[in-house]
Amino acid sequence: MTLSLGHPEMLFLIIPVLIGGFYLLRKTKTKLVEWRMLVAFLLVLALASPFTTVTQTTNEKDPSLVMVQDKTSSMNLFPEEAGTELYKALVANTPTTLVQLTGDKTSLGDTITQYAGSGNQIVLVSDGNNNAGKDLPEALEFAKETSTPVYLVQPELQTNDLSVEMQGDKTVVVDNQNEFDIVVRQASNQSVSYLLEVSVDGKLSQSRDFTLQGRNNSEDPIKINQAFNTLGAHNLSVKVTPHGEDKNTVNNQFFKSVYVIPKSKLILVTGEPDSPLGKVLSNLYNVSVVSTYPGAAALKGSKALVLDNQPISSFSEAQMKEIKNYVSNGGGLVVVGGEQAYNYGDYLNSSLEEILPVLSKPSDYKGGRNLVLLLDVSPSTAAHKSQGDILGNAIYIIQNENLKDANAGVVAFGSKAYDVSGGFVFLGLEQNKKILKDKIERLTPDDQSKTSLNEGLNITKQMLTGKDGKLDAIIISDGAIKQSYEPSLQAAKELQKLGVNLYFIHISSVAPSQINEKRQYYAENFMKELGLEKNYFHIDKGERANIGFEPSKESSEEKKEEKEENLGAYPLLAYSPDHFITKNVNLTNASITGYNDVTQKAGAERLVITSTGKPVLTTWRFGLGRVAAFTTDNGEGEGSRWATALYNGSNAKFISGTINWAIANPRAEEGAVVDSPDTWLGTPSNLTLTMYDEGIPQLKLDGNSLDLALTGRNTYETSVNPETTGIHDISGYPLAVNYQLEYRDVGLNEDIESLVLETGGKIYSEKDARALLLKDARQSSVRQSDEQVSLKMYVLLTALVLYLGEILARRIREMRKLRNAQVEIAAGK
Repeated sequence: MTLSLGHPEMLFLIIPVLIGGFYLLRKTKTKLVEWRMLVAFLLVLALASPFTTVTQTTNEKDPSLVMVQDKTSSMNLFPEEAGTELYKALVANTPTTLVQLTGDKTSLGDTITQYAGSGNQIVLVSDGNNNAGKDLPEALEFAKETSTPVYLVQPELQTNDLSVEMQGDKTVVVDNQNEFDIVVRQASNQSVSYLLEVSVDGKLSQSRDFTLQGRNNSEDPIKINQAFNTLGAHNLSVKVTPHGEDKNTVNNQFFKSVYVIPKSKLILVTGEPDSPLGKVLSNLYNVSVVSTYPGAAALKGSKALVLDNQPISSFSEAQMKEIKNYVSNGGGLVVVGGEQAYNYGDYLNSSLEEILPVLSKPSDYKGGRNLVLLLDVSPSTAAHKSQGDILGNAIYIIQNENLKDANAGVVAFGSKAYDVSGGFVFLGLEQNKKILKDKIERLTPDDQSKTSLNEGLNITKQMLTGKDGKLDAIIISDGAIKQSYEPSLQAAKELQKLGVNLYFIHISSVAPSQINEKRQYYAENFMKELGLEKNYFHIDKGERANIGFEPSKESSEEKKEEKEENLGAYPLLAYSPDHFITKNVNLTNASITGYNDVTQKAGAERLVITSTGKPVLTTWRFGLGRVAAFTTDNGEGEGSRWATALYNGSNAKFISGTINWAIANPRAEEGAVVDSPDTWLGTPSNLTLTMYDEGIPQLKLDGNSLDLALTGRNTYETSVNPETTGIHDISGYPLAVNYQLEYRDVGLNEDIESLVLETGGKIYSEKDARALLLKDARQSSVRQSDEQVSLKMYVLLTALVLYLGEILARRIREMRKLRNAQVEIAAGK
């Protein structure tokens, strides 16, 4: 039994008790004072609120179930009465509440959030597609936090269905080629062929047959390129005609509105107007090319200023102040590197550097951290329900922002240990994180009662031997390592000799083999013997350990070696692949031969780096404007040609994406500017009108006047919700309305399966659910919880017994003395 104190600060009261006791010992009877001091000690201990923790096991024979039966429109691909027989079987044996979802919207997230907690267990009979209310992943996380198992019953698909969607920008620039993605989805996994027809402004543009393998083509969508040579409203539509079964035709056609604007005005300051950079910009924008900074007057009306390989000596302080004011008030700034810029152009500590997101000095930051996650998959992790938290903590770690330059490996250990990741994986690529996450989520406990941590540590040693940089190994376990404690300790000490920093994340559970005969945790003792108490994290279920990973610092010797090394070419990596600039750019085969060595400022964001961790594209906001530091050259570089590959083919999107990000809003700030995103039938679109000229705002939707509300200076808003699909007109501005969102995602949602399992639930077919679900629900209702039992009353009773016992003993002694005295007096008479 472990004793804890609720108010340990009360123990300080022992000090005056001791002082008073020693004082009285000098002047009165010793035994009496000692007894009274002992009673006082017990009273002080009672004030400190002593308690112990007891594990309580509760078991509900008839668990409370909430069955959510999805009967919305998208469920017409499955049997009409899916879940009805299951409900009859459940309600006959245990309290079961039936909740039916109907209509053209599915709000699974809201329903789970509403019924989670209060001892409920939730049964979903659904395709798992959520399109209204709270996000489903958030709702399942909430269910996990409230210890609410969620069971997913997947009905059997009866018929196939195809849907189509077109993705791309709504606001485009005149005469520029624009890329649009067409995503086709199906309910089944079979191979299906279909006719695809694309129309531009109502006229058929292309038509051809395609074959869809798998559920959708979202990873490799069909791409179409289209340019518009007139300003104003345009539209695209795509239609699929399946050569096979297709339940719903409403989702076979998709409309997209396009609003074409003039080319944005840019100023390019360069000594090489015919460089690859100059050619790309001239093709896409209305560019004024100058050899020197043209002054503040020229910046008016320009959306962005591009400085190409300009030394700081070419600007006066007054000009720098003009540029700073321009950016602060919303202008975009892109500074392109070269042999006269950044570290070669004396930018360090200059007025220009104040605006930039980088410092013009070599970066001290370098990748090279090698990290191994050791995950416990022994049977105890399943028996005591800590497996989800072990895997969840691992996924939380690989998503740490400070590990973007790290290489990570995953090792699982149970009855034996094995390499899950297949060696090290670079975490700087989002797809690598996704692969690791998928592998971790698929881990399941083995069936042999053994925890071979030592074997996992031995594999870790093999992986880290010979590696440079920071070396880390993180053990994530329920701490039940009794059987392998000694060999694991020896293996860990060998890792320490290699310079490996070990961490232990101990997930709280009731596994008996995590505690020794002295009621001490093996995991905690393990780290103490290694001298790594600070690296021991004992956390409760549902919590995540926060390990502070600091970026690696390279030594001066490593810097010297790097300078001497000539790589020839530096492959590029998208450090932030979900950013506006990089999300549609594939840099897999892109490389440069030179760069300006800079250091990212605090608050800036690195988007693209070299394989050695050096920044190539770094951005931040400055006032109302945006600034991009592009620290390689214009593709010509006065003959150096560092980055020629970035201006060719599809890589040129990287350049245009950077300029478009810096511009932010490409539309001219004049007249009345309308913005309203395309929407789905039944889903309102939020419309914003900005008045740059004086006048009374008036807008009409298909000829009918709209009521506008003033929400800011010269800004008006309203909500539009047309009742038909197709292209609608808002005073010359187009709005596309498509089929209801309910029909876009068809078939079973496989993405939520791992999230359902993390709640402690399971996934069934309807037949298996009737046989197994109630049994599993009863097993899940067996819960163990740690409850505090106060010992204060026992301490007070002990003090009272001692106090009364001392008085009683003293009384008996006094009575004996009195009796003896009476006897002596009587004898004397």
